[in-house]
Amino acid sequence: MLETIWFVLWGVLWTVYFVLDGFDLGLGTLLPFLAHNDAERRVIFNVQGPFWDGNEVWLLTAGGATFAAFPKTYAVMFSSLYTPLMLLLFALILRGISFEMRSKEQARWWRTTWDTCMVVGSFLPALLLGVAFANIFQGLPLDSEGVLHGNLFTLLNPYGLLGGVLFVLLFTVHGSLWLAVKSAGEMRERGARMAARLWLPLLVVAGGFLVATAFATDLYANVGRWPLLAIFPLLAVLGLVGSRVFLARQAYGKAWGASAATIGGATAFGVAGLYPRLLPSSLDAGATLTAFNSASSTLTLSIMLGVAVVFVPLVLAYQFWVYRTFSYPITPAEVGTSQAGY
Repeated sequence: MLETIWFVLWGVLWTVYFVLDGFDLGLGTLLPFLAHNDAERRVIFNVQGPFWDGNEVWLLTAGGATFAAFPKTYAVMFSSLYTPLMLLLFALILRGISFEMRSKEQARWWRTTWDTCMVVGSFLPALLLGVAFANIFQGLPLDSEGVLHGNLFTLLNPYGLLGGVLFVLLFTVHGSLWLAVKSAGEMRERGARMAARLWLPLLVVAGGFLVATAFATDLYANVGRWPLLAIFPLLAVLGLVGSRVFLARQAYGKAWGASAATIGGATAFGVAGLYPRLLPSSLDAGATLTAFNSASSTLTLSIMLGVAVVFVPLVLAYQFWVYRTFSYPITPAEVGTSQAGY
């Protein structure tokens, strides 16, 4: 029972991370296309500024939960996927540094350098996370010793790359809508237009991914076993349609909420389809790591559950306060001459 509870919590942590940090990664990726001058680039940085580090806490929590609740899965994951995870780590480091360093100097080359770090540090994690999860969905070539039979290029298969493109599009639409919510005037309109332009490619790729998933994975098997799980892909579809409807009505907050539902529903569907597997093996079903054969002791899971029950609501309450406190829109005029912010 505890193993199942922690599997669900593991999935929730990843879902919350993708929903929250998704708009940050999307905005960073689109920085050159959404901002035409330094003041507008500062708007992009400042609409993320109060939130990005709190959002990434959920990534650390998801990794920490994997380490503590499913240590064998953590060990195999971080050894077999060492190269992409190191690329992910270095990209996120570059991105984090760019927030702190960009405003330290006024020189154009200095700010351009950190703007480039922001773009690379946002696009690469979105792509790598999509590739990684798509490969997990279809199964990794792991043997009974947990050794990956392949390398980084093994992961860059058609289904894996399709997952990467899907994540990039999900996050860029999500980020564009966040800009529409958190800015005003021309920046707001630009964010809305970008979201509208990217929505159709997202629809095509998402549809293709759902079809490919039926052939490349067995994620739909659990939906057939427990029909209630169909609510997750349905939520993703309704969210995708709703985001476009609300966008057309210029209800940007609702459009962003619908986009969040799309990301949340898609992630929950993938995690639910995996259950009870955490790292499926495409070479040997016996080598598959599950919530049961890779879990920590009952005592460890019980103690961790008590900690999670106390502290996760506190983190959620704090983040709610942050989002409420910094809910006001940001304009180029406000940041253009100000020395505060990013």
